[in-house]
This record gives sequence, C-alpha cells and structure tokens, in this order.
Amino acid sequence: PIHAQLSEREFQIFCKLASGKAVSEIAAELFLSVKTVSTYRSRVLEKMNFQSNAEITAYALRNGLIQ
Repeated sequence: PIHAQLSEREFQIFCKLASGKAVSEIAAELFLSVKTVSTYRSRVLEKMNFQSNAEITAYALRNGLIQ
C-alpha cells in the first residue's frame, strides 16, 4: 500500500490528520513545533501525491486506517 512508504513519524502524523486534528493540536500532543508538524504534513502529501487533508482522510477511511 502507498502508506507503507511513510516513516513511522510521518504515519503517526498522517493518522492524526486523517482523524481531523489540526496541525496545532498534533504539535501540542506530540510536543513538537507547529512548523515541524507542518513539514511532516507536507512530506506526507508529497509522498502520497495528495493535495489536502480531505484526501488523507478519504484514503485512511478507504483503507481501514481510521474508524
């Protein structure tokens, strides 16, 4: 599957974004800066060839990665 190419941290961020969490919420949860989380989000979008968080969520739902 395409998500298998993500690093462990990228996948963690991917799942949180797919669940509808904001970058700032994720940053606070993981004790990272907003800029760091934004960078991970950009990498996820680029690696998976997506344009938005909505595409991340749709993919995650289709593949049973979130409920």
